[in-house]
Amino acid sequence: MQTATATENKPAVQPDFLPLQGTDYVEFYVGNAKQAAHFYISAFGFQAIAYAGPETGVKEKVSYVVRQNKLTFVLTTPLRANNEIADHIYKHGDGVKFLALRVDDARDAWEQTTKRGGKSFSKPHILNDAEGEVVLSGIYTYGDTVHLFVERKNYKGAFMPGFRNWSNPHFTPGDTGLLYVDHCVGNVGWNQMNKWVKFYEEVMGFRNILSFDDNDISTEYSALMSKVMSNGNGYVKFPINEPAEGKKKSQVE
Repeated sequence: MQTATATENKPAVQPDFLPLQGTDYVEFYVGNAKQAAHFYISAFGFQAIAYAGPETGVKEKVSYVVRQNKLTFVLTTPLRANNEIADHIYKHGDGVKFLALRVDDARDAWEQTTKRGGKSFSKPHILNDAEGEVVLSGIYTYGDTVHLFVERKNYKGAFMPGFRNWSNPHFTPGDTGLLYVDHCVGNVGWNQMNKWVKFYEEVMGFRNILSFDDNDISTEYSALMSKVMSNGNGYVKFPINEPAEGKKKSQVE
């Protein structure tokens, strides 16, 4: 593979209408959540944090939450067929559904993004229990992926309402040095990169900080193009990749 060189873009600083505190969690829809949680615990040193399922009043799915430092994964499996979660797994295999972003005000985050053209996934709503309240809202992004805005400044529990504490005191491997989500890549279809770059610029106030073309990221057989989008404080970065012409399918495909 050729050595990648990057074009750096430094636009004028604009007021940040969507201040983000970082990635709150990443939720995967998977075929076996308990097995996936065990994998992340045993192989990568995550810790068991929280659980939701029939025992906590959730009838249609089970979710296991694992964490290492500021990196939180939610692994979710449906309990029956013919529903949105099962359909997502059938279509994509195990994969990311929610990229949840922590905010100070989930209501304002939803209003700021939807009025700029974001398609609403969930209007602001409150979840509460004895540990306090979490405010959630969300918008759709590329493919079947969703950005949730999570406001948890008034919550003291392990994860959020609807979950109970979950731990395994007999199996607590040491962490492997994972600290936080550095970036999440969105692989989009042919001629879709600029469309989603525009989405992040206009809807979420991100800026393009790096660009790679097919001369930068290519082999004899496969190539892609990429633009790296970042929010105002740099805590959240989303590179957007699209395929480029090569002798065989792009690695994105």
